[in-house]
Amino acid sequence: MSAMPETLALHVLNGPNLNLLGEREPDIYGRETLADIQSLCEAAAGDVPVVFRQSNHEGQLVEWIHEARSSARALVINPAAFTHTSIALLDALKTLDIPVVECHLSNPAAREEFRRHSYVSLVATGVISGFGPHGYELAVKAALRLAQERADVAAR
Repeated sequence: MSAMPETLALHVLNGPNLNLLGEREPDIYGRETLADIQSLCEAAAGDVPVVFRQSNHEGQLVEWIHEARSSARALVINPAAFTHTSIALLDALKTLDIPVVECHLSNPAAREEFRRHSYVSLVATGVISGFGPHGYELAVKAALRLAQERADVAAR
């Protein structure tokens, strides 16, 4: 296996209201906090640096996606409510040439009808949902594996 460049990080972006994890609807989203999930992601990433961010503002998430174009080897995103509404996130994600894994704590397909459509899924390499915080661990590992596989192919 060829090595990924040391400077490229894994970016994990979190959308609106995820700053309230552990407090907001724990029957749906669990009792773990966003800080707990960040620790889980960092542990799953091993030696790969993790840029872990959350914003309630769509434009800020777009800016961070643009930043990922030059500083990320892969992106994990939980767009939260923007999943179902944001063409701006879709368009920003289309500019990436790295693996994108969409991650949700709950299973949107098993919830209200309006949550069953995802703009992000149109460009995501893969989607992980319904596994609570463990889904982030799965998403991180999948994103990094996909990035390594792409690097290996490019090195041949």
